[in-house]
Amino acid sequence: MTHEPLPHAGTIRKLLPADHAAYRDHLLRLDPESRRSRFSGAVSDAFIENYASMSRDLSTVMHGFFLDGILRGVAELRPLGSPFTHEAEAAFSIEKPWQSHGVGAVLLRHTILSARNRRIRTLYMACLAENKVMQRLARKFDADLKFDFGSVAAHVEAPQPTALSLMRESLVDTLGFATAVLDVQARLLKHA
Repeated sequence: MTHEPLPHAGTIRKLLPADHAAYRDHLLRLDPESRRSRFSGAVSDAFIENYASMSRDLSTVMHGFFLDGILRGVAELRPLGSPFTHEAEAAFSIEKPWQSHGVGAVLLRHTILSARNRRIRTLYMACLAENKVMQRLARKFDADLKFDFGSVAAHVEAPQPTALSLMRESLVDTLGFATAVLDVQARLLKHA
């Protein structure tokens, strides 16, 4: 599998609790088609604000695509059932200008690594039947696609964690945190 470069030298990192407003704002910026694809139907701004508030759950792992300090894409990993489950759902939201440019593939790669290191064996990705972009993304990662009543469920098996995969996630998280700190400092200096 090839590693696509991110458009415009954007960065990927895990979302921190301080990123809540950026996450909400990202979801609110989604165009109607992207909102419909993300939530499997039309949703209001009030729904999105409520959804973003509920997304502070510590069991959810979210990776964000940032460009110039602005969150433009998110992958969510949500365990299904008990805290010790081996199944999770992956969901993606990418703003229109950055769709079909490799952002989803990079976010999915990070999501699969996080799932693997949390001993998630099965990762589900649901999408509408007309969402061909998401289906292509799932196929890149050898997902088993099942069509059912106007939607598609992609089933991806995550391998077991290894010392190397745990170290890799830790290193990526450390780099992501450092990038977030530098981003904040750059924005503060810009406004000073």
